[in-house]
Amino acid sequence: MNRRFRISIVGLFSLLGAVLVFSCLNLQGCSFFGNSDGIPVYSYNIVNTYPHDPDAFTQGLIFEDGALYEGTGLLGHSTLRRAELETGAILQIHELPDQFFGEGITIYGDKIIQLTWKSNVGFVYDKNSFDLLQQFNYSTEGWGITHNGTCLIMSDGTSTLHFLDPQTFEEISQLAVFADDDPVTRLNELEYVQGEIYANVWQIDRIARIAPETGRVIGWIDLRGLLTAEDRSEPVDVLNGIAYDAEADRLFVTGKLWPKLFEIELISPE
Repeated sequence: MNRRFRISIVGLFSLLGAVLVFSCLNLQGCSFFGNSDGIPVYSYNIVNTYPHDPDAFTQGLIFEDGALYEGTGLLGHSTLRRAELETGAILQIHELPDQFFGEGITIYGDKIIQLTWKSNVGFVYDKNSFDLLQQFNYSTEGWGITHNGTCLIMSDGTSTLHFLDPQTFEEISQLAVFADDDPVTRLNELEYVQGEIYANVWQIDRIARIAPETGRVIGWIDLRGLLTAEDRSEPVDVLNGIAYDAEADRLFVTGKLWPKLFEIELISPE
């Protein structure tokens, strides 16, 4: 992706995001930016910093078997890839057809599942070869996806999470996500971490920690300040991308077009 293209795309998405955030701040139902209900807000320490492809418009992130799996977006530039954590080097890549805007990914067993934004089409790949095994359809937009070992969990940019059968991709149930008794909209990239659903919220530097039994936000992770001014010397977009290493209990985060990926540890509020 050339630099001029990146600048124009980032400008377009930033303008779109600014309009949506301005609208949100002027409407009821957006009190989840605060924590008036006593929802704990976690800060962070940076444990390690790794290179990240600055041309990757990150939509989904997974860590498994010592490697990062990433789904990227933008029409004509969407990919599924496997990358080396320590160097950021791309080890394997599959390019989506130009008409698809790639979105979130998850690994379920020996398969990788990837969503697309507005095409109502998901892809299922062989985890090792990236060979396309099948396609499936859904009625909403596709944003983020994860699983709890039994069901796939999918976001569509609203406050609703959809639970899908991992074999048939039929919807089993829905979960309304809320904080301070208000819906939390724009749920994006998802990761299932120790019995909780972690969710990026588009256009804010926070991750919501969601109780899957109730949909209640039980914690916020405030990630402001991750990128320095030097990191922003080239255009970057929003925070997006959560990966969890269950074996070593490591949490990774990054963003769209970010030059770095961070391993962080959470700091509990006092």
